[in-house]
Parts: sequence; structure tokens; C-alpha cells
Amino acid sequence: MTVGLDPDAWVVPRWPASAVVRAATSTRRGPGVSREPYDRFNLGAGSGDEPDAVAKNRAALATALALPSAPRWLRQVHGAAVVEFGAGDEAGSPPEADAAITREPGVVLAILSADCLPVLLAAEDGTEIAAIHAGWRGIASGVIEAALGAMRTEPARLVAWLGPAIGPDAYEVGADVRDAMLQQDPSAADAFRARGAQHWLCDLYALARARLAARGVRRPYGGTHCTLGDQARFYSYRRDGRTGRMATLIWRTVA
Repeated sequence: MTVGLDPDAWVVPRWPASAVVRAATSTRRGPGVSREPYDRFNLGAGSGDEPDAVAKNRAALATALALPSAPRWLRQVHGAAVVEFGAGDEAGSPPEADAAITREPGVVLAILSADCLPVLLAAEDGTEIAAIHAGWRGIASGVIEAALGAMRTEPARLVAWLGPAIGPDAYEVGADVRDAMLQQDPSAADAFRARGAQHWLCDLYALARARLAARGVRRPYGGTHCTLGDQARFYSYRRDGRTGRMATLIWRTVA
């Protein structure tokens, strides 16, 4: 767990991860310089914000969290590709993927989001970690299963944390989203509540927990925030359209 951070500016996982694992999610109240509508701590380079502002925000991110290396960003496409980062891999051009794993200390994994669900995984002994970008398309594509399949740690020896995402009382979707989920798993119906004839409230947290449980991950934590409902702290694409991005990061400490 990452400690000593301003709880108004950061969301720190409360989970029984190993002492060598650090993690945090930024909020828009961090030490940034972005102007409206990105104010103030936007970390998304492709969001339409001024590139210089995003660069300064990312530098402030590294300083505030005392990161051991530059974050390994991804070019997220709502798919199921997983990339593994080693100690020698430089933080250069982001690879196209929606999940990343590492077994090397000092490698910082990063997920950008503004309603989609960031999922963190850590081996109970701290030897392996993963970060997953899990919107409904990613969940339907199997990104959670792909990340678990790329890890060496058996699922029963993993802990998971579900970061800030659009909440179950705010995420309204069409029948196409519900149908896509139910075609794969009829029990996913429990994650939807009817709202009119062809609209549903979708619980991303419940969908992710079910996918994790089906693969043997029995200890999911988090899943208590709503990005749409908390405008003061979180960016929300559904709420604002033109908006910034939070970053969810995880890394292993360097001995």
C-alpha cells in the first residue's frame, strides 16, 4: 500500500497486498497545471489537453509518488491484448494493449481512465503484478481473463483491487451492451437493472468481480467509487465528454 498521500488528491487501495507493492489512483485534485475543462491533473496525452500541460502533470505525478521509473503507458483500445514489461524495457512509445504485467521491481504499470474500470492484481508474495483497463468492451473481449492467463501466479494466490469507475447507479447502457454480456455468460444478468424498455443500469464492478471469481480470484477489494457522481475528484467521459484522464499505477519497490 502507498501511504502518506493526501486522500483528497489520491485514491490509495485498501487491500492486503504485499508490503513491496505500491499503488494509487490520481484524482483531478492532484498537483497539476491543466486548465478547464481538464483542470487540473489530467494525465491523458490523447485527451485534447495541451501537450505541455500533460507533460508537466506527468512529471508531477512521478515526483508526488516517488516513482522508481517512468510509467509504462499503454495505447488503450478496449481490447484484450496484454503486454509484459521487463526491467530493460524503456518507457517509450506506448504499445497497443489494455493490460500489462511485470515481475520486475521498479517497473511502473499505468492505466488511464475516465469511467472505465482499472483493475489491479498482485501476487500475495508481491512477486508479480498486473494492471488492467476494463470498460464493458474490454470485459466482453476477455481482457481480465487474458491478464490472468499471462500471469504465472495461480489465481487463488492473487489479490485484486477495483479502482474508481462509473458506478452502478449512474452507468446507463442500451440493450446491445447487456446482450453482448449475456451471450457470453447468462449469469451476467445480475449486473443489470432495467431502466425503461431498452435501457439498463450496468454494474461494471459486479461484472469484473464475476469474471475474477470464475477464474479463481477470491479476494477482490475496492469498487466503491463513482466517477460520474464525484465531479470534484474524478474525470468522467460520460458526464463531460471533453475531459481529462486519471491514472491508476502499480509497481514493486526496488530493494
